[in-house]
Amino acid sequence: MSLVGVPISFSGLLGLWPCGLPLELSSDDISAKLTEDPESIVAASTDFGMLTVKVPAAVLFPSSDRDIAELVRLAYESTQRITVAARGNGHSVWGQASAVGGVVVEMRSLGGDAAGDDQSSPRSTARLNVSEGGEPYVDAGGEQLWVDVLHEALRFGLAPRSWTDYLYLTVGGTLSNAGLGGQAFRHGPQISNVYELDVITGRGEMITCSKDSNSDLFYAVLGGLGQFGIITRARIGVEPAPDRVRWIRLIYTDFTAFTADQELLITLDEIRVPGKEVLKLERKKTKGLDYVEGFVVLGQTPVSNWRSSFFSDEDSKRIEALAALHGAAYCLEVAMNYRMDSAEDISQEIERLLEDLSFVPGFAFNNDVSYVEFLNRVHKGELQLRKLGFWAVPHPWLNLFVPRTRILDFDNGVFKGILQRNPSLGPILVYPLNRNKWDERMSAVIPDEDVFFTVGLLRSATREDWSQLEAQNEEILRFCELEGIEIKQYLPHHEGRSVWAKHFGRKWSTFLERKQKYDPKAILSPGQRIFDFPVA
Repeated sequence: MSLVGVPISFSGLLGLWPCGLPLELSSDDISAKLTEDPESIVAASTDFGMLTVKVPAAVLFPSSDRDIAELVRLAYESTQRITVAARGNGHSVWGQASAVGGVVVEMRSLGGDAAGDDQSSPRSTARLNVSEGGEPYVDAGGEQLWVDVLHEALRFGLAPRSWTDYLYLTVGGTLSNAGLGGQAFRHGPQISNVYELDVITGRGEMITCSKDSNSDLFYAVLGGLGQFGIITRARIGVEPAPDRVRWIRLIYTDFTAFTADQELLITLDEIRVPGKEVLKLERKKTKGLDYVEGFVVLGQTPVSNWRSSFFSDEDSKRIEALAALHGAAYCLEVAMNYRMDSAEDISQEIERLLEDLSFVPGFAFNNDVSYVEFLNRVHKGELQLRKLGFWAVPHPWLNLFVPRTRILDFDNGVFKGILQRNPSLGPILVYPLNRNKWDERMSAVIPDEDVFFTVGLLRSATREDWSQLEAQNEEILRFCELEGIEIKQYLPHHEGRSVWAKHFGRKWSTFLERKQKYDPKAILSPGQRIFDFPVA
């Protein structure tokens, strides 16, 4: 049996569980929901990245949170090493949601959904609940997709504040990392917009936690890479939902001007722009933007590489010519939400916001779409790629946080250097974030600067050439190390305790203490390759 040309052997499982399920997992409650069926094993052995195959010994299809807690409790009490990994919608890249020789928990089973690639069928909302009283919120099962959270909240005229660009990710999955998108400069990542969690620890305990109750576990789990507990419910802050979005893209050829304008737009305060007088962009002048991101267009790469449906064919050719002339072009993407009763004011708001920006004259493009269409914009591209057979391919992604003071060096060495030698398909994101929107008590790590940039090389490959792009990723990491650019990986992939300790930096001692407290036998999320047993 094989996946994308990589053979899968089940022979190794016979040595781990030679007589079937371990005795500890043979209770009626658990064994009926555990399967060693080859089809289920194959589905749980790879992920969106399609870069690695990590075969579990069994897969659990839970029907309740208690099923998961019982599995983890039995694993904790077992004399045999049994690891457990929670798998949401399988969008990790390097098998982070895998458990080689252990048990993968198919979280989507909690909502009554079978695992698979079908993203169009109706999904259960039984584990979604919206509260309108007081400070409104939505309670969502950890297995719920954000797209379903959106539609359920919209039934009440509400919506979460912070989003990822792609909505077909699970609540538990994004909260275990951070959950980034173009709204994070204003509202923070998704982990900054959670009030309460239900968590199953590595001891099999079911604990409700928040900032005020069991707060150490609450902060540990948010951005904790699944190391301290499995999120089974999250209480997420919401606000009144807008009706529509004014969506704008501006093209630059000067990276300094591009990043300076991005920073200007995310601060809404006094900021010094190199070569310009001090500018002020105050709330009394405009309500500000609701979304700020950006893309790089390499000179050899067609605009169709990064969501070209926004542009006409003629405009795409103009942008491609500009990028070819300068080696690269940069697209500042912004959006402002509004309600239909304020539609007349939106054009003036946008005009005031953009009047101080330094984009190339004649290269401003705008669109007006519904709020749902804007938030779910990536899914449209996904459906097209699925139809063409370009979705289920290897994805050697690299996501980085780059300090603001070194982003120009990164541009010169990476965008104008390394990436020019081997262009590939897939968007290259670059946009700034505000450190003050993150909580230092959470496990997530970011650079030690007030503003830092997220850079996402979201590239697609074939089975034959993905290793070349991965080698290029390693070259980028070596460049940053040699140049002293103190990056942090987002959605990290590291090998070895010392590398992980460097990744977490001053948070490592706290991270280790929390692991010893909540998962002392290193049962949870073994696919991250951070801890072995015993934890020390």
